[in-house]
Amino acid sequence: MPSIQILSPQLANQIAAGEVVERPSSVLKELCENSLDAGASHIEVEVEQGGSKLIKVRDNGCGIAEGELPLALSRHATSKISDLEDLEAVSTLGFRGEALASIASVSRLALTSNSGGSVGWKAVSEGRDMEVELEPAPHPVGTSVEVRDLFFNTPARRKFLRTENTEYKRIGDGLKRLALSRMDVAFSLKHNQKIRFNLRSANSQLEQEKRVADICGPVFMEQALFVDNNRTGIRLWGWIGLPTFSRSQADLQYFFVNGRSIKDKIVSHAIRQAYQDVLYHGRHPAYVLFLEIEPGDVDVNVHPTKHEVRFREGGSVHSFVSSTLQKALATDRPQDHIRVSEGEEIADHSLNFSDQKPLPLVGNSPNSYSSSWPSLQSNSVKAPMSSYQNLYSSQLQEDENNDGEIPPLGFAIAQLKGIFILAENSHGLIIIDMHAAHERITYERMKNAFDEQGLVAQPLLVPENLAVSQREADAVDAHQSVFSKLGFAVERAGGESIIVRQIPAILRGSEVERLLRDVLSDLLQHGSSERIKNHINEILSTMACHGSVRANRKLTIPEMNALLRDMEVTERSGQCNHGRPTWSQLTVEELDKLFLRGR
Repeated sequence: MPSIQILSPQLANQIAAGEVVERPSSVLKELCENSLDAGASHIEVEVEQGGSKLIKVRDNGCGIAEGELPLALSRHATSKISDLEDLEAVSTLGFRGEALASIASVSRLALTSNSGGSVGWKAVSEGRDMEVELEPAPHPVGTSVEVRDLFFNTPARRKFLRTENTEYKRIGDGLKRLALSRMDVAFSLKHNQKIRFNLRSANSQLEQEKRVADICGPVFMEQALFVDNNRTGIRLWGWIGLPTFSRSQADLQYFFVNGRSIKDKIVSHAIRQAYQDVLYHGRHPAYVLFLEIEPGDVDVNVHPTKHEVRFREGGSVHSFVSSTLQKALATDRPQDHIRVSEGEEIADHSLNFSDQKPLPLVGNSPNSYSSSWPSLQSNSVKAPMSSYQNLYSSQLQEDENNDGEIPPLGFAIAQLKGIFILAENSHGLIIIDMHAAHERITYERMKNAFDEQGLVAQPLLVPENLAVSQREADAVDAHQSVFSKLGFAVERAGGESIIVRQIPAILRGSEVERLLRDVLSDLLQHGSSERIKNHINEILSTMACHGSVRANRKLTIPEMNALLRDMEVTERSGQCNHGRPTWSQLTVEELDKLFLRGR
């Protein structure tokens, strides 16, 4: 057995570099975060050969004093924390004090800075054993870091680098992520002497939306909702894509906590839960979201790369994120996206978190309609064209409460193949999938009625005994109020067993054991669970699907108009229960192009 010995500083730095410096994009992330912590308002990045030959980051931050330059390249040296209290409430992006030392140990590094003097100073290190050369160098206030020949002294690590294009793509993605995290900072990127992008600082919401559009694409911003919800000690704001802008993979998802880009299971679960009722299966939502929380309520010292965090109150964060996004998606209705003509006022897509009353359940069956708009005096779907000549005037004159405006989805004019409703509004043609639309309307009414009437519990004739782990049994004791609210009577029978005595009547025939185990797993991992509620919603969704109008069902004009009015006031009416769109608009301009009019 070899004798125990202390590792050399160089080897210790290279081991640390294995945790911090995975590839050129990791180097760029650490250097840019230092620039942001230094108060920079402009950051210039230049790379060559995908970052393997050169990575240069220049900023206009506060700079580093001459006497502190050698110290900046030593391990565990930082100006960002000084005691344990600072570590428990970190407000900066970097704080470990090992990034520059780790990078210097596997590259040829030059650090040039000026903290306000007449001349700057340059510190050079070439992967050697803590040796730093210091010399004067001209430089404006700020700092420049040049990293050349990455992994030149660790060829085994260099072999794991990908192609130049792949490494450059990772650098570009990382810098765009940083640009999203700090809208107030200008960023520029040059690769192989060619400027790739130049982003100006963005302070107003309009400028911020332009930056998001530049990075995520203009189509995302065209189909995104702006969300801003503030509660004591926590705020969530940003942009979420509509369900119709779903992706085949999770490649457009940005979440930031106090300006730090993170990937967190609690947050990911909360966002998936918010979209579950409107997203088509197998699709992923798109979003750019910012969570601002007290630094003491989140632990960022979990992973060397700081991609992960741990929330002090994970359950409350999960609930806050999920409820905020659910309400945003629920209040989005077709009229918010009707394309308007030039010169007309555009609908405000911002979310207003005012209390809204649930929709009443009208009629005795899902096919019963009630509308404030009067119906045409016609019972035939195949009405002659003369019936539509004064369609708007006859509808508007008969309604005393109307202010003379045509409703967003207009008025029905025909039914196509027993599947689609054709309607005309002030902007063109509206096409509605009648089954999908009615399915959503019925589903939302059933959910509201179910919430108002409450859960009807059913005692089990023979109580069911389940063997669980001790942690799961402890969770049953700790979350009795959760189970009672959901209509379950669950109690602990021993150290590793529980007894189910009562279940919601609507879950009769379901796999209760499997559902309870999944709920306990959620409670242990996320601090909350929506599985029982979601399972109930799945049952209601199935009932709504079977109770909605079917294809080839002939509807009268009044029935079609009533369906349109219901869509305009129903939550999530833009998608059916399975995430499919329920309507589409063709403007007059699009129809003109289709028939080459005006050419």
